[in-house]
Amino acid sequence: MNDHKVVVITGAGAGIGRVTARRLLDDGHSVVLAGRRRETLEETADGRPGASVVETDVTSSESVRALFRAVRERYGRVDVLFNNAGVFGATASVDEITDEAWREALDTNVTGSLYCAREAAAMMREQEPGGGRIINNGSVSAHVPRPSSVAYTVSKHAISGLTASMNLDLRAHGIACTQIDIGNAATAMTAGIGANARQADGSVRPEPTIDAGHVADTIAHIVSLPLDVNVPSLTVMAREMPFAGRG
Repeated sequence: MNDHKVVVITGAGAGIGRVTARRLLDDGHSVVLAGRRRETLEETADGRPGASVVETDVTSSESVRALFRAVRERYGRVDVLFNNAGVFGATASVDEITDEAWREALDTNVTGSLYCAREAAAMMREQEPGGGRIINNGSVSAHVPRPSSVAYTVSKHAISGLTASMNLDLRAHGIACTQIDIGNAATAMTAGIGANARQADGSVRPEPTIDAGHVADTIAHIVSLPLDVNVPSLTVMAREMPFAGRG
């Protein structure tokens, strides 16, 4: 690979973030691993020279500013942000959700993504050469909810609005924005789905999953594209999962 980039990945300590970080490190990029727990970030880095670790709480604007200050000081620029940090939150319908569970999902999944995108976009506008790419982790729940997932589903619909607004507001600055909607990638966060996923008819049954490496491959391809090419949205999912009338 001859197109080295500086990539920031939030939620890099596990799951999609970890697998993607390792794939991009394999491709020769410099990858900044951001997350709340240094020990899991260090596990992702695994001593690779292209990886750097920055403890970050995406729900804190000051913590996010500190992350991007560290990126600027070390690399002088940021080429890609993968806004990956997120939580499922509580299993609850609109008449059951607590204030705390609602805030947790929205603060992490939406506000955290906005804080990171804001700092990344500001750097991308100022750097020479300018521009960059921001990839927001959405979900198939941005299109079709699971039962009793009101906070998570609303947060992922908000990511659709965030990505659309970013594409409009940032395109003149050479910044391309993507929403990747992932369905049933096999990670610790989705471990229960493969065995007992709750269905719209109230039943519980297993659902097919896919290796998270396929998601990482897709993100690596988007990262490799020149900035005159944008992928506004795409979905990567298990073919046989119940979605859009299937199942």
